Amino acid sequence: MTVIPNPLHPAIVHFPIVLLLMGMGVALLAVFWRKHHVPALAAVLLVLGALGTWAAVESGKSDGGLVESSSLELNALVDAHETWAKRTLAISILAAFAAGGSVLTARWPRIARAVAIVAAAVSMGSVYGIYETGHRGGALVYRHGAGVEFAANQLSTPAAKTGSREPNAD
Repeated sequence: MTVIPNPLHPAIVHFPIVLLLMGMGVALLAVFWRKHHVPALAAVLLVLGALGTWAAVESGKSDGGLVESSSLELNALVDAHETWAKRTLAISILAAFAAGGSVLTARWPRIARAVAIVAAAVSMGSVYGIYETGHRGGALVYRHGAGVEFAANQLSTPAAKTGSREPNAD
């Protein structure tokens, strides 16, 4: 029984999406509400989101060969998807650092609030990067069927048919 999905990229990308969206919301809240560890929660979510984005970018590099094609349009779309993913990674790292800075400057409320504003703004940029990356990734799958043939072949292999779904597999 295989526990790790193949391809891995589609299984990973949703974690940083959720973490960065939640991180943005909490970072916005941390601008106005500095109590109850809200800034620390924003920092944790944004750090985890940046780590998840890194994992998504790396898994996309390794799974990228599954959608190689002779079509110039498809290759251009794959390149644009990868470019936006790298931009999102860079922006999410900046957001994580800014949110961490907001926590570290808590002793000085005015500075902490200013840094929290920066963290919220940069985290909004990471969410925009998610939109742009996802738009291109969605076009790859839903308009061009990228990776769909690979997934269908995985489901039709004998190992997939006799996987852990057999009643006597235990």
